Amino acid sequence: MTTFAQHAEQLSTTTLLRFATAGSVDDGKSTLVGRLLHDSKSVLTDQLEAVEHASRNRGQEAPDLALLTDGLRAEREQGITIDVAYRYFATPRRRFILADTPGHVQYTRNMVTGASTAELAVVLVDARNGVVEQTRRHAAVAALLRVPHVVLAVNKMDLVDYAEPVFAAIAEEFTAYAASLGVPEITAIPISALAGDNVVEPSAHMDWYGGPTVLEHLETVPVSHDLTACHARFPVQYVIRPQTAEHPDYRGYAGQIAAGAFRVGEAVTVLPSGRTSTIAGIDALGESVDIAWAPQSVTIRLADDIDVSRGDLIAPADDAPAVTQDVEATVCHVADQPLTVGQRVLLKHTTRTVKAIVKDIPSRLTLDDLSQHPAPGRLVANDIGRVVVRTAEPLALDTYADSRRTGSFLLIDPADGTTLTAGMAGEAFAAAAAAAGEEATDDDAEWDF
Repeated sequence: MTTFAQHAEQLSTTTLLRFATAGSVDDGKSTLVGRLLHDSKSVLTDQLEAVEHASRNRGQEAPDLALLTDGLRAEREQGITIDVAYRYFATPRRRFILADTPGHVQYTRNMVTGASTAELAVVLVDARNGVVEQTRRHAAVAALLRVPHVVLAVNKMDLVDYAEPVFAAIAEEFTAYAASLGVPEITAIPISALAGDNVVEPSAHMDWYGGPTVLEHLETVPVSHDLTACHARFPVQYVIRPQTAEHPDYRGYAGQIAAGAFRVGEAVTVLPSGRTSTIAGIDALGESVDIAWAPQSVTIRLADDIDVSRGDLIAPADDAPAVTQDVEATVCHVADQPLTVGQRVLLKHTTRTVKAIVKDIPSRLTLDDLSQHPAPGRLVANDIGRVVVRTAEPLALDTYADSRRTGSFLLIDPADGTTLTAGMAGEAFAAAAAAAGEEATDDDAEWDF
C-alpha cells in the first residue's frame, strides 16, 4: 500500500508551475502560447483541425496558432486577447497551468487576475519596438504581485534579421528597470513565436544565443516546495461534528492548508480569539497522518474543546500573525464602479468575510513612471493605489511579501456581491508603508465597529 509520504514524493517528481503571459497589443502572446502548445504536442487533433479550418476561412495559408487561446468571438474578429485564457498542459518533466492575459491598458485588471497565483511571468516585447510603456506597466504589476521569476521574451526576432545587438539592448533596458522594482530573477530569451525559434526547439538562426528555450526554462526553473520554511497557516472552512454512535465526540476543523506544515503535537493558536491548544490529530484522505502541508485539504483535531468556527485561522503558537482591524494595502481596482473614501464594503480574507469601511486612499500609482498621485479620493477600474481599510472585526493578516495567500484579500460590494478590489497587505515595491489609519468616526456606528 502506498503511504502518504510516498504519494507526496510521487507528486513532487512532476512539479506544477503556474505561469502567466503578458505584453503589449500585437506582441504575439497568444501566438507564443499556441506555438508552445503545438510544438510540445499538447494540442488535440480536433483542436488543431478547428484552428486550421478557422484560419482558412480568414484567408490564411498557415494555421493561426493564436486561435488556440483566443476563444471569444470578439477576440478572433479583432485579433486581440480580451479575457484571461487558462490552458493546462504537461511534459514528462513538469505540469503547467498557463494564464494568457490581455495586453490593452484597460485590461490591466485581467493581468492582475492571471498573475496573482503565478510563480513565473513571461513578458513579451516586440523586437522592433523594444521596451514600451505597457512593458513597464506589466513589469510593475509582476513586481507588485511578488512574482518570483520573470522571463523577457523578445519576440519577432525574424523581423529584425535575428540581430544580437537588438536583443542585447532590449534585454539590458528591461533588466535594469525590473531589477529596480525588486524583481528577484529575470531571464531574457530571443524568440520568434510565429516561426518557432527558441520556443520549444533551439533556433538555427541565432547561434549567438546559448541559453535555454522558453520550454526548457519553464521545465527547469526552480519552484520552491520547501514549505517548512513558510509561515504555517490553516484557515478553517468547516467544522465537522458528526455526533453519530460511531463518532460521538468527534470535532474536527476542515480546510485547505494555505502555507507551511502542521504536525501532531504542535502547539497552535486560534485567531482572532487567541486561544491556544495542541494538535491532537490530522486526518487526510480518510487516514490519520502525523504531518500535513500546503496545499493539502485536511481536518485538524485539537486537544482542547475551544470555540473554533469558519473564518478562524489556526497558526503555530510561536509564529502567529498579528491581529488587526486597520489594514493598509496596495490594491488593484477591478470593478467598473469607483472605490471611494468612506465607502462601506465587505472584506474577504481566506475563509473569513467581515464588514469594513474605506478610511483613506492615500495615493494612486502611476505605473508609467512609478510616481504616486497623492489623495486621489477614489480609484477607478484598472487603477492601482494605496488604501487604508478599517474592519468591524479583527483579522489575522500577514503581509503580502510574507505570504501571497494569507496576505491577499478582496473588497466586495455588500449590495450585490460584486468584487470591487484585489488587495495586497503591507508595502508596495518594498517601500515604506503609509502612515497609520485615522480614528473611527460616528459614521461607523451603523456597522458596529
